[in-house]
Amino acid sequence: MPNTSETQTLEKYDLDTLDRWFDERLEKKLREREEAKIPQLALIATKGTMDMAYPPFILASTAAALGWEVSVFFTFYGLSLLKKDLDLEISPLGNPAMPMKMPFGPEWFRNVKWNIPNALSSNIPGFEKFATSMMSKTMKNKGVASIEELRELSIEAGVKLIACQMTVDLFGYNKDEFVDDVSDWVGAASFLPVAQKSDICLFI
Repeated sequence: MPNTSETQTLEKYDLDTLDRWFDERLEKKLREREEAKIPQLALIATKGTMDMAYPPFILASTAAALGWEVSVFFTFYGLSLLKKDLDLEISPLGNPAMPMKMPFGPEWFRNVKWNIPNALSSNIPGFEKFATSMMSKTMKNKGVASIEELRELSIEAGVKLIACQMTVDLFGYNKDEFVDDVSDWVGAASFLPVAQKSDICLFI
């Protein structure tokens, strides 16, 4: 038989009351932890053309500006985005989603979508240079930052730029060719744990 003191304690803190208190306390702590958590974004950049250089740097700089922790793993052709001297081009070849628009002339002319067939664009000498020039001018006319500017914004915002060491060795690159702001030179095995712990991981 419980003594008088134990009976009073049970009456004061019955099980239902304790259950409600623990539930409320747990919910509060979980909410506080969620609010205090810093979102993490991991990007894997694999492309080295001008058009495919924009997505990783736009996403990285935007997320960093929002206070997220951001890491970008540059591998294979994406590694060229970390070079000091960027010489990126764009190719309409094999890219049917890329109608050409002219960045000059009257409005009706600039609004025309020039769907140039692959057979034609692949046989015109210097067509990729032309397409790159047109894209650069269009970006400038629309006030879009250059790849160099976006990269610098990402660096200033604390984005971790990670170079794939295997790709460096594979392509015979010299580390002096790359910007000084590369955070690390590692392989996939070192980056995968970063991606695993991230809230969002994107392959570009």
